[in-house]
Amino acid sequence: MVTGATSLGLVRDELFATMEEAEQSLEHFIIDRNNGGLLQQAVENLKQVRGTLKLIELTGAELLAQEVLDLATDIPVGAGEERDSQLAALSNGLYVLRRYLESVDASRQEIPELLLPAINVLRQAGGQPLLPEGFFFSARLDHPRPATGQAGTLGLAGADLRRLRQMYQVGLLGFLRDEDPAASLKLMGRALARLDQALGGRLCWIAGAAVEAQLDGQLLARRSRKQLFSRLDREIKQLLANPGYDIPRSLLKELLYLVALADSSGPLASEVRAVFSLTSLPFTDHLLEDESQRLAGPGQAVMRSLSTAIREELASLKDLLDLIERGTAQADAYGNLHHLLGKLAKTLGMVGLSSAANTLHAQLPVVSGWSAEQAPDAAALLRLADAVLYVESMVASLEKGERREPRAQAAPGAEAEAFASHQLTEAFIVVIDEATAGLALAKRAITAYLESNGDKLHLANVPFSLQAVRGGLRFLEQERAADLIGACADFIQKQMLESSQMPPEQMLETLADALTSLEYYLEGGAILRRDTSRAHVLDLASDSVRALGMPVAA
Repeated sequence: MVTGATSLGLVRDELFATMEEAEQSLEHFIIDRNNGGLLQQAVENLKQVRGTLKLIELTGAELLAQEVLDLATDIPVGAGEERDSQLAALSNGLYVLRRYLESVDASRQEIPELLLPAINVLRQAGGQPLLPEGFFFSARLDHPRPATGQAGTLGLAGADLRRLRQMYQVGLLGFLRDEDPAASLKLMGRALARLDQALGGRLCWIAGAAVEAQLDGQLLARRSRKQLFSRLDREIKQLLANPGYDIPRSLLKELLYLVALADSSGPLASEVRAVFSLTSLPFTDHLLEDESQRLAGPGQAVMRSLSTAIREELASLKDLLDLIERGTAQADAYGNLHHLLGKLAKTLGMVGLSSAANTLHAQLPVVSGWSAEQAPDAAALLRLADAVLYVESMVASLEKGERREPRAQAAPGAEAEAFASHQLTEAFIVVIDEATAGLALAKRAITAYLESNGDKLHLANVPFSLQAVRGGLRFLEQERAADLIGACADFIQKQMLESSQMPPEQMLETLADALTSLEYYLEGGAILRRDTSRAHVLDLASDSVRALGMPVAA
């Protein structure tokens, strides 16, 4: 299976070159707004970008490119200052699109929700309605509510119902003003629970689950969520005036999105998730916030330049440590060491590597007590060296255009273990890349073998390469995938190299299916994340290997 993230690598260079041309044309047009040729060139490049993203099925990126194109088409030649906000939105949209594609290319993971803020800025600049927060979220909304013993059984008069709505409004007002949001949400939840007992139906039930998710999941009090709960108040008013009022499906979808995003274990949220079959989303609210900040930050070129500068300072730091350890350092070496550590810590904090920055900050009080008269002992130097190695491993992520913190940040004094864990992860990445390359090589060799009517020379190194891939997968603790690779290697050795007859074309296609399934299983970083969502792909590979007549373990 090919996804937008995996297809991006095929068109990456041409796509980014076209985007760069569009950005340059737009920048020159902003300076010379009477030059219609510059604007037309930008529009043509944007059409090509949009078409490419549509071709590789990067949905969120395609939508952002479409919004950029629509707004650019609306800009007239000779645009005055009244168009400055639209031109600024265009520049920002292109920048965010480039940063998002860089992130997808590096992580092989699509999160189109990250692009909604930039999309809405463009739509607002063009006078279009904003897209809701759950625009890319999908769920079936026709599930009926299961019968319960309390819903709709509490008989209340109109005045009592209005009082409950007022209770909700009081809590909503506190939530809108950020005045003790937890207490405000609890009051809103209490009012919705009572309204649910009185009215029944699905609105107050789902809304109560959304409020519970907002509270338990500690979701951010975004403006869109404040507007959602304000809209809910208006819908409750309609429902009180007309019990048969048809609840807008768009509102139910947005409420269900909050329930899915929070992944709360509360009773209401759990019940709603079960009824609507809501699965956990591949991201959290706070991850979205962090990634959105990164999209607004410097691009890959800037981060790589910064990484180079930091590495140079790290090299100077290691040279100083080496001189101090040998006892040949000059008198001012300790002062320079303290100054360099403090400078590096501030720089790392500014680029978002807070764990690395904290590691160096923890060493500053220790280093400040060192001098030519009071030299550090070997244990203290070793701890500082561990901290420097840990920082160096974190800085390596900048060279890839990333600023991701490690999953388990190192506590002061535990840098050696964190560095070892990071190095193991890097080794895993190398092994996965080599395994993917080995599978791709085997597929090309089989194609050449088929096109040459059975020239075995093309397959000479394939079994050896696949056995190397098999060993790598065992290192990754992927025993089942390793066994399947071994079976493919055995088939090639026995049925293709050692056999006097060329296997039927259908058998070769089945072999290619097995290798393609295994290649897809390795892509996307699922193995590194211990994500089992792609385990079913191994079932497809097993079926193909079994069709080849090779034994497959259960």
